[in-house]
Amino acid sequence: MADPARAAKLAQRIKVVVAEALGRRVKDPRVEAITITDARVTNDLQHATLYYTVFGDELAHADAGRALEKARGVLRQEVGRNITVRLTPTLEFVADQIPVNASNLEELLRTAKRRDAEVAALAAGATHAGEADPYKSDAPQDADIDEDDFDEEDIDLTDDEELDEDAGR
Repeated sequence: MADPARAAKLAQRIKVVVAEALGRRVKDPRVEAITITDARVTNDLQHATLYYTVFGDELAHADAGRALEKARGVLRQEVGRNITVRLTPTLEFVADQIPVNASNLEELLRTAKRRDAEVAALAAGATHAGEADPYKSDAPQDADIDEDDFDEEDIDLTDDEELDEDAGR
């Protein structure tokens, strides 16, 4: 097992080498819109996973995937020439879903913001359904009850009765 830091450095180097090789060595027009976004290498340095995005529609995505699979050998050869490891890692290409997920998340945030604005507009002109003080009481308004009205000092104990606080336990 190699050091994880070494694997991370190797992944970044592979990412750069493959991105440059896509522009120089691969003569397929389908790879022009490909951007390598990330690379990850296993700790044993035997397998590299490269994440890519494609500018365009679904047809461009499918064509780019086929072009990368076709150019895998040339790209692995270029990686072997430009990195210093005993064995050249195998390359696996995976379409990066982060831009798609980000655009979906942005759409959800726009929808939530629009709905919040609608609710705020409705609440601006709203009034209470009932009276302002829905908690009515039968007690006259003048008789305020204080906390002091319920102190233990006000309890009238006879001489032979004592207050046993632990009796209920």
